[in-house]
Amino acid sequence: MRDLGVGFGYLLKGQRWVSRHGRQYGFGLLPGLVTLVLYVAALVALAVWGEDAVTWATPFADDWSSPWQGLFRGFLTAVLFALGLLLAVLTFTAVTLLVGEPFYESLSEQVDADVSPEGTAPRSGLPLWRDLWISARDSLRVLVRAALWGVLLFALGFLPLVGQTVIPVIGFFVTGFFLTEELTAVALQRRGVDLRARLALLRSRKTLVWGFGTPLGLAFLVPFVAVFLMPGAVAGATMLARELLGEEIAAAGNRAAGAAPDPEQSAPCTRRQATQPPAGTSTEHPHGTGSPRDPGRRLPQ
Repeated sequence: MRDLGVGFGYLLKGQRWVSRHGRQYGFGLLPGLVTLVLYVAALVALAVWGEDAVTWATPFADDWSSPWQGLFRGFLTAVLFALGLLLAVLTFTAVTLLVGEPFYESLSEQVDADVSPEGTAPRSGLPLWRDLWISARDSLRVLVRAALWGVLLFALGFLPLVGQTVIPVIGFFVTGFFLTEELTAVALQRRGVDLRARLALLRSRKTLVWGFGTPLGLAFLVPFVAVFLMPGAVAGATMLARELLGEEIAAAGNRAAGAAPDPEQSAPCTRRQATQPPAGTSTEHPHGTGSPRDPGRRLPQ
C-alpha cells in the first residue's frame, strides 16, 4: 500500500516541477488546448446531429406508435452521446500526447536532466516522424485494450448491486492504469522500451501505477482540468518512469528554471543501447524489461 502514496507523490511532484518552470508549462498547455477545441467541436456536432444519425440508423422504428418511437430513439441518442463522451475521456491523453509530441518530448527530457544526478537525459536517436509513428501505433494498441476493458465493465455494470458499486471503482483503476501507460510512454519510449515491456513494467508495480493514474483520471473527468494538468502529468510520469526502471532521482534543480534543453548535452539513447544492460550486471531487470539511462555528458550548472 506504500506504493499508492509514492505514486500520488510523483503526481504532485510533477505539478510542482512545472509550477517552477513557467516556460515549459506554457508550451505544454498548447497541445491540450488544441485537442480540447477539436473534442468540443466533435461533441457539439454529436449533440446536434446525433438524433438525426439515430433516426437514419433505425428505419424499422418509423412505424412505431407514440410514445415508444420517441423513447427508443431518445434512449439511443443518449447512449450515443455517452459513448462519445467516454471515448473522448479515454482518448484525450493519447491524442494530446500525439499532437504535442515535440513539446512533451522536450519537457520530459528537461525533467530527466533536472532530476538526474549527472544532469543528463536519454534521447531516442530516432527521427521525429519515426517517434510519431511509434507513438500513434502504440496508442492505438493501448486504446484497443482499454476499449475491451470498457466493454467488459459496461456489461458487468448490469449486475445487481455489484454493477453499481464495485464495477465503477474497478473502472477508475483500469482507467488510471492505461492513463499512466500513455504518460510514461513519453520517457520510456526514449529509452527504447517497447509497448509489451512497458505494460510488463507497469504490471510489476500496479499499486504505484494506481496511485499516480487513478486520481489523475478522476481529475480528468472535470471539464478543462485535463488541459491544465497535462504538463505536470508528463513531468510526474517521467519521474515515475525513472522509479520503475530503478534509476536514481536526485532533488530537482540541476538546471535553471525555464532553460531550454540542449541537444548536444542530452545523452543519445538508441534502441540498440537501450536493450543492453551495463557491464557486470544481470540481464534481468528487477521490474521487467527496461533500460538504464545512458549518462552521456554532464549539463553545465
